[in-house]
Amino acid sequence: MKRGSPYPVVSLHPRAAAAAFALCLAWSVPAGANSVSGAYLAGRQAAFDSNFDAAARYFGRALAVDSDNPELMENVALSQLALGRIDRALPAARQMEELGLRNQIAHMVVVADLIERGEYDALLARESESQGIGPLVDGLLKGWALLGSGSLERALAQFDAVADEKGLRGFALYHKAMALASVGDYAGAEAVFSGKDGVQAMISRRAALARAEVLSQLDRNADALEMIAEAFGAAFDPGVTSLADRLAAGEKLPFSQVRSARDGAAEVFYTVGAALSGETADDYTLLYARLAGFLNPDHIDALILSANLLERMGQFDLSVATYKQVPQDDPDRYAAELGRSEALRRAAKPNAAIEVLERLAQDYPTLPQVHTSLGDLLRQEERYDEAVAAYDKALQFSEEGAPNRWFVLYARGISHERLKHWDKAEADFRAALALNPDQPQVLNYLGYSLVERRTDLDEALGMIERAVAARPDSGYIVDSLGWVLFRLGRYGEAVEPMEKAVELMPVDPVVNDHLGDVYWAVGREREAEFQWRRALSFVAADDPDGEADPARIRRKLELGLDRVLAEEGAEPLVKMANGGH
Repeated sequence: MKRGSPYPVVSLHPRAAAAAFALCLAWSVPAGANSVSGAYLAGRQAAFDSNFDAAARYFGRALAVDSDNPELMENVALSQLALGRIDRALPAARQMEELGLRNQIAHMVVVADLIERGEYDALLARESESQGIGPLVDGLLKGWALLGSGSLERALAQFDAVADEKGLRGFALYHKAMALASVGDYAGAEAVFSGKDGVQAMISRRAALARAEVLSQLDRNADALEMIAEAFGAAFDPGVTSLADRLAAGEKLPFSQVRSARDGAAEVFYTVGAALSGETADDYTLLYARLAGFLNPDHIDALILSANLLERMGQFDLSVATYKQVPQDDPDRYAAELGRSEALRRAAKPNAAIEVLERLAQDYPTLPQVHTSLGDLLRQEERYDEAVAAYDKALQFSEEGAPNRWFVLYARGISHERLKHWDKAEADFRAALALNPDQPQVLNYLGYSLVERRTDLDEALGMIERAVAARPDSGYIVDSLGWVLFRLGRYGEAVEPMEKAVELMPVDPVVNDHLGDVYWAVGREREAEFQWRRALSFVAADDPDGEADPARIRRKLELGLDRVLAEEGAEPLVKMANGGH
C-alpha cells in the first residue's frame, strides 16, 4: 500500500542522562470544582492533560482554602512555572522552602528569583544538599553566581571542578568559555573552544555561533567562516546565513550569546533543557526552558524550545502564542514561523497554517525548507496542483546534492500521481531513487503504483522486496508485497505477507480487503467474505485515500471476486496448481 511520510527532522544539541521526573497523574474525570476536593481533582485531570492554565486555576482555588497543603503548593508552583509565570509560582515556592520542604520545583523558582534580583551572595549561601536543584545545575549556577559576585577566578575554578565530574565535562567547558567571553577574555574563550580540535564548539548550534562571535572579536572572521562551514555544512539556515554574511563583509561581531551572569544562569537552564528534550517528559523539560526565558527574555532558542514542547504536549494555542513572541526582525523568526504553522496544523487549522507558510515563503523566497513545508501541508489538504508548485520552488532553490532533495522529489511524485500525471510522477520517483536507491518509502510507493497499473510487475516485486527487507514491520509495505504477488498470480505465496500485514494493521480497510481477495483466490471463500466484511466495518465515511471502495466490497460479498472482475472487464484469476483455485 502506498503512503506518504513526514519530512525528516534533524536536531543539533547535546544529550545527557536525565533523571525522570513524575508529574501528577489523574485516575478519574474531575468532579465539580466548588469544593477543595473537586478543585483538587479537576487540577489533577488538567495536569494530566498538560492543561497548565486550568491546573493553575484549580490548584490555586484549592490552595486558597487549604493553604498549608504541600502537595497543592507544589502543583500551583509547577503549573505557574510551566506557563512561564515565575512571579505567580514564587509565593508557593517560598512557602515550601519556609516549611523546610525539599522540593525541586520550589528550589528552581526561588533560585531563579534570586538570580533575577542579582542576589548572588544569597544564592551562594544556599545549602545544596537541602535546597539544591541537581548536581549539574547547582554546580554551573554556582560558577555564574561567583562571577556575578565579582570573582572571575573562583568562577573559573568552579567550572573546572564541574568538568572533573564524570559525564559533565562538555557542559562545564561550554559555560567556562561563555563566562570568559562575557567578561571580554576572548582569547581565553577561544582556547577553551578550540581544545581537542574544536569539538567543544560543535556540541550545539549556540556553541558554534558563540565561537564565531569570539573569533570575530579576535579579528579572525575567516576562521569563523571556516568553522561555521564545518559545523553546519553547505546549507545555512537564515540565522546562520545572516551571521556568515556579516562575517564575510568584515564586520566585527559583538559577543551576544551571554552578556552577564544572569544570562549565564539562563544558559544553564537552557543547556540542561535542550539536553533533556526527548530524553525525559516534555512537561519536565518545559520547566527549564521557561526559567531560561524568564532570566533572559532575549533567549530566542529558549522561546522556541518552550513552544515546541507545548506543541508536542498538544497545547497548541499556548504553542502558537509562544512562537509569536519571537520578534519579526529576528533571524530565527523563520524557525518560529515553521513551528507555528505546524502547531496550527495540528490544531486542525490548516488554512491558518498555510497562510503562515505562504507569508514566510514571500519573506524567504529562496529557502527550500519553507517551500517544502508548504508543499507538504498543501498535499495533506489534497491541493495537489498547489503542492506541485511549492515543491517546484523547493527543488529550484536546493542544491543538487542536498540531503533531503530525494524527499522533495518523492513528495512531488505523490502529488503528480494523485493528479493522474503518471509520467511525471514516475520520473520523480525514479529521480528520488537515483539519489537514495534504498529508500523504502519510495521503493514501496513506486512499486505499488506499478502493481496498480499492472506494468513492470517483476520490477515492482523487486522494489517491494527491497522495501520489506528494510522495513519488515511496516504494514503498508508488507501489504504491497502480498499485493504484487497476488497481481502476479502467485496467490499461495501472497497469503503469508497479507496475513502479516493484517496483524500489523488490523483495522485498515485496504489491507483487510486485500487479504479477502487473496483468500478468495486460494479457495478460502468463507474467510474471504469475513475479511471483506471487516474491511467494510473500517471504511471511513470519506476515505481520504480513496483506495478502499465500499461499493466494490459489497459487490464482492454479493457475487464473489470472479464475477466482479468479469463485470469490470479485468483479467480473471489465474488457475494455478501452486495455490490458485
